[in-house]
Amino acid sequence: MAAPTQTNTATTQFHKQLESDWNYWVAQYPEFATQLGRTEYDARWTDYSPAAIDARAAYLRTSARNLAAISRNTLNAADQVSYDLYRELLESAVQGLDLHYDAQPIRSVVPTHLLMPVNQLGGIQQDVPRIVAIMRSDTVKDYETIIARLEAVSPLVDQTIALMERGLAAGITQPRVVMRGVPDQVQGQIASDPDASPLLDAFDRFPASIAQADRDRLTARARAAYSKQVAPAFTRLKDFLEKSYLSKCREAIPITEIPKGDALYRYNVAWHTTTALTPKEIHQIGLDEVKRIRGEMDEVIAASGFKGTFAEFTQFLRTDPQFYFTTADALVTEYRDIAKRADPELSRLFGMLPRLTYGVRQVPAAIAPAQTTAYYEPGSPAAGRAGNMYVNTYKLDSRPKWEMEALTLHEAVPGHHLQIALAQELHNMPEFRKQGSYTAYVEGWALYSELLGEDMGFYTSPYSKFGQLTYQMWRAVRLVVDTGMHSFGWSRERSIEFFRENSAKTEQDITVEIDRYIAWPGQALGYKIGELRIRQLRAKAEKALGSRFDIRAFHDTIQAEGAVPLGLLETRIDAWIRAKQARQ
Repeated sequence: MAAPTQTNTATTQFHKQLESDWNYWVAQYPEFATQLGRTEYDARWTDYSPAAIDARAAYLRTSARNLAAISRNTLNAADQVSYDLYRELLESAVQGLDLHYDAQPIRSVVPTHLLMPVNQLGGIQQDVPRIVAIMRSDTVKDYETIIARLEAVSPLVDQTIALMERGLAAGITQPRVVMRGVPDQVQGQIASDPDASPLLDAFDRFPASIAQADRDRLTARARAAYSKQVAPAFTRLKDFLEKSYLSKCREAIPITEIPKGDALYRYNVAWHTTTALTPKEIHQIGLDEVKRIRGEMDEVIAASGFKGTFAEFTQFLRTDPQFYFTTADALVTEYRDIAKRADPELSRLFGMLPRLTYGVRQVPAAIAPAQTTAYYEPGSPAAGRAGNMYVNTYKLDSRPKWEMEALTLHEAVPGHHLQIALAQELHNMPEFRKQGSYTAYVEGWALYSELLGEDMGFYTSPYSKFGQLTYQMWRAVRLVVDTGMHSFGWSRERSIEFFRENSAKTEQDITVEIDRYIAWPGQALGYKIGELRIRQLRAKAEKALGSRFDIRAFHDTIQAEGAVPLGLLETRIDAWIRAKQARQ
């Protein structure tokens, strides 16, 4: 047998490292494993002890060195792309260690900041019920695993409190203004009667295959776990927040006010936009987009026949009862109707569609007051779990009908569900690419998807069209106020007022959104930056190909290899254009 070539050796090493690294990180983050449909780690939570944190950091650095030792140039073209993406991922994660980010080389919505592990948008008060809710509950073993995870909540809470205490000592906290509602979120996980806790919902719906004696035994164990472990742990967290933490949180809202805050903001901007754009450049792009979209909004107002100013029109949209549902069921039903009207239109715009289904559900009541209008939670082909669009039914008088079409297209199809489910179903692709989430790509695609509504028969009334423009304006405003607050000294009040002056979003939404940008600095920048790039690439392709431009093939090419940085996406589309031109 011939000796292995250098190419084969490098390829083998690279594939082996990707597989071993992926399995390591999935084991380190059991919550992520559960989301993927892998059940072998379902009995536990991520270990946030100092030893575990240090071990992950050491593994990450070793992984980066191992990758550097592999000869990239001897890999085939597809592996070279994966190599470059993985190298960037590892290097970014290593860079984040100095900023107190956990060593997590998995592209996520927001990287985990160890010293600020809890805010109004996320943390264990939301993660615990969310993960338990998607765990399997088909067999006795499944139920025993749920119980084991409930019993492990107590050390997880104590580790989280210890991290927050380290943050206090280092002068690294979230602003008090965004943390003020978190104790109530924690209180929402505490019930005097275990049966009233959503954490035990699975024990109210045993499958018929489980005998009554097992049901009684498992239910008793679950109640004990909740009463002895879960409720006391969340009570400790609530007491810590109220008695020790909130009073010491910083008053200033810019992330630049904490140690290494300037570097942290630059890191977040690069992480979420996948570009070298500076906050100043992004701020100006936002101002330009606000001006452009405002012109389109004025045209819609004029066409609607409304007699009044922009401010009067937006006040009309915010307050007139005709634009609001009076029951949560009616709101959710309308979202479901929009989603089902969107489904049959997809085949005209896409050649590839995912097999995984999706649904529409309500945001859990405990977290609804501080949550955004809607969000998408990926499903799992491996677990047979559908994706879900979660819609917020808190304060129905802040959930207008005119925004629902654009929001559904963003969160469900052709937005998040279509893109994420397609990525999950890719073949012959490393797992880190199938599951990765580059904000500029993922959210840029979802925002671009809102624009496809006109091709799909939506936005036929001036109000829904204004709603679509309001959502475009919303993401343009983000570029201005996120950079404004974290780089240019804008106050929270000035940011709220700028948002209010330029959109019809309700006061509840505006306040929640501004507080989101404070808690997640830089994350909201990816949406508009990504959408603008996709639109630019489409315009380039349309101009280059003329009558031979195929919208379905263009969209399939955008989606062909999962989420990627914007630079690589442009390279992919340029290659597609050249290939089409060569077939003249």
